[in-house]
Amino acid sequence: DELQNIPWFPRKVSDLDKSANRVLMYGSELDADHPGFKDKVYRLRRKIFADIAFKYKYGEPIPRIDYTEEEIKTWGTVFTELMKLYPSHACREYLRNIPQLTEFCGYRKDNVPQLEDVSEFLKEKTGFQLRPVAGYLTSRDFLAGLAFRVFHCTQYIRHSSDPLYTPEPDCCHELLGHMPLLADPSFAQFSQELGLASLGASDEAVQKLATLYFFTVEFGLCKQDGLMRVYGAGLLSSIGELKHALTDKSKKIPFEPVRTSKQECLITTFQDVYFYTESFEEAKDRMRQYACTIKRPFAVRYNPYTQTVDVLNNTRCIANAVSELRGDLCIVSDALRRLQQIEIEEEEELEAEREAETPRTPRQIKSN
Repeated sequence: DELQNIPWFPRKVSDLDKSANRVLMYGSELDADHPGFKDKVYRLRRKIFADIAFKYKYGEPIPRIDYTEEEIKTWGTVFTELMKLYPSHACREYLRNIPQLTEFCGYRKDNVPQLEDVSEFLKEKTGFQLRPVAGYLTSRDFLAGLAFRVFHCTQYIRHSSDPLYTPEPDCCHELLGHMPLLADPSFAQFSQELGLASLGASDEAVQKLATLYFFTVEFGLCKQDGLMRVYGAGLLSSIGELKHALTDKSKKIPFEPVRTSKQECLITTFQDVYFYTESFEEAKDRMRQYACTIKRPFAVRYNPYTQTVDVLNNTRCIANAVSELRGDLCIVSDALRRLQQIEIEEEEELEAEREAETPRTPRQIKSN
């Protein structure tokens, strides 16, 4: 069996129940240097959030949270300061989706959006859905979720003693940094392809993919209309680093996956370097090329109808995939044919109108 020596990976979306609780850091336990370590009330609150995440099963609605006045105030501080920066710093895809999140998910300074509402919004936009998580997951488990268009998302708020800093992802980071771009079809596809590339890959390959995720999805830059703009969620949820990243003081170099995968990821300080592409599509194309270099004895393909991952490791599996693709190509081909016919008919109508409007040369009147 070719798969017997391959690290386990989820084959269907409900398999994420088996890995979503393998939290590496924080959760209900906080390190001594965490801002909330000495706050008994905050630690108790974190335990409540952790219990919700640990009990959650695929298919259930995400429990709604009655956020405290202090939590809403902390969210409001972060929300207000970041909203001032987005028009001049965020990429156009981000800015396009913020108004919709405001309208449909309650993005306001006096309201912390509920994950269930955001998840339903994303399902309609890109097929992504959210799943509550207690804290940091392993890179392998987190990326595996992306393969199924599932984003593991925290529900807790950072400690109120320092609203502008958090040593871990919280829902300010998730909701303000990640959600607007997960509502963009191209970005959602990019995120899923990173996840699919990780399934069954070696630990070394997964670590490199996690680093690439870090410097793109979390801290990536791209050029738009000749200006540098931010699409990385880590930057879009950090007031200080968002300002810093677009100044002349920060080091910016072109994104090249092999080189980027060797860069050190910094958690508690600003990054030493940021990677940019001439367009977001360029980042996606380069990642696809890199994914093809990952050594696996099989390929994988996501089946959106069953929310499963098909392992393509024999001719029968590949033939089935080709058959499905052939059906999709027929649909696309037919759509193109219809559009071309419409364009031909419209051009013929315009030509007829031009001929009708062209003045005729008057006949010369012969003088008697």
